[in-house]
Amino acid sequence: MGECPIHRVRLPSPRPSTGSAAVSDLRRIAQRPIYYLQNFLRDVTPQVLFRSRLRGILGDLNRYDRHEIADRVAYYNKLRHSFTLGDTATTMDRISTKHSMYYYDLTQHARYFPRHLRLHYVFGDITAVPDIPSFLKSRPIAGDNENAVLLNLVKLRHFYFPRDRVPFEAKKGMAVWRGSLGRNNPKRRALLKRYRDHALCNVGYTRSKLSEDIPPSPYLPPGAQLRYRYIISIEGNDVATNLKWIMASNSLCLMPRPVYETWFMEGRLEPGKCFVQLRDDLADLEEKILYYEKHWDEARAIIQNANRSTLGFRDARKERLISLLVMYQYFVLSGQMEPDEQIGTMLMR
Repeated sequence: MGECPIHRVRLPSPRPSTGSAAVSDLRRIAQRPIYYLQNFLRDVTPQVLFRSRLRGILGDLNRYDRHEIADRVAYYNKLRHSFTLGDTATTMDRISTKHSMYYYDLTQHARYFPRHLRLHYVFGDITAVPDIPSFLKSRPIAGDNENAVLLNLVKLRHFYFPRDRVPFEAKKGMAVWRGSLGRNNPKRRALLKRYRDHALCNVGYTRSKLSEDIPPSPYLPPGAQLRYRYIISIEGNDVATNLKWIMASNSLCLMPRPVYETWFMEGRLEPGKCFVQLRDDLADLEEKILYYEKHWDEARAIIQNANRSTLGFRDARKERLISLLVMYQYFVLSGQMEPDEQIGTMLMR
C-alpha cells in the first residue's frame, strides 16, 4: 500500500496507551482564550516590528526542502499571471473584524506586509470560486479554482490534532458520527436515515431538527468519538471539520470523496491510502465496516498513512513561511511588490 501523497514524513513510534482522550477535549477548550489573547497582543504590538521581520522570515527557505515549500505554495496559490485588483480591494489595515477568527488568521500574516497593500478576501464557508483572485478558507476541488487562493483560516477549529493513545484494536468495533445538518446536506441526511438505529453505528445530529421521528442526539466530543474504530467524516457547508483530527488518530476515517478543500489539501487525499472511500449515498457503510473488521492490518496501514499526512502541518514556523509566500506571490502578481529574484525563481516555475 502506497503512502498518502500530501507529505512523506517519518512517523514517530506509537506511544503506550496511557491517559484519557478527555484531556485532549479540555486542552482544546483551553486553547480558545489563549488564541484570542495571543492575537490581541499581536494587534497592540507596533506593526512596524512585524514588517521589519518579513525578509528574515522568508530567509527560512534555506531551512526546509524547497521543493516541498514550492509545491505547497503553488497548490494554495495557483495564480501564474499578473492580474488587476478590483475596486472593492481593501488595504491591509481595513480588513473586516466582523468574523474574528477569520480576521485574526488573515491578519496574522498580512501584518508582515506594508499596510498600503490591497487584497480581496472572502470570509465564511466558501463553495464557489470568486470572480477576482481572493484569499479564502475553502474552495471547490474540481474545475478552474485559480482565483481561490487558500490560507489557513479558522485554524483553531479545523486544525486540531488530539493525542490518541488507544490502539485501533482496543477501540469499539463500530462507526461513529456527530454533526449538524447544515444547509440541505443530502449526505448527512442519508447517513441518519440509513444508519440511525444500526447495530454497527452510533450516528446522530446535534443541531437543527431533522424530523419528528428522528430526534437529535447528545453531543459527543472528539475524545469520546476516538473510542470507536471507525469515524465517519462528511462535508458540511464546505469541508468536514472533523477530518483532520480523525486522520491524526488511531481510528479509521470513512468518508465520501471530498468536494471541497482547505489548507489541508483535501484534493490530494487518496482513497485506500489515507481514508476509506464511501459512496455518496453511504449505502456501502456497513460493508466497509465488516470488511475492515476482518482486515485489521489493512486498516492500520491506512491509519498510519493518514497520521503521516498530518505531520507536515505541525511545524508552526514552516506554516508561517508558506503562508507568507502565498501572500507574497499574490502581491507580486497584482503589481504591488517587486519580485525577489531568488524567491521568484522558485515560485514562478
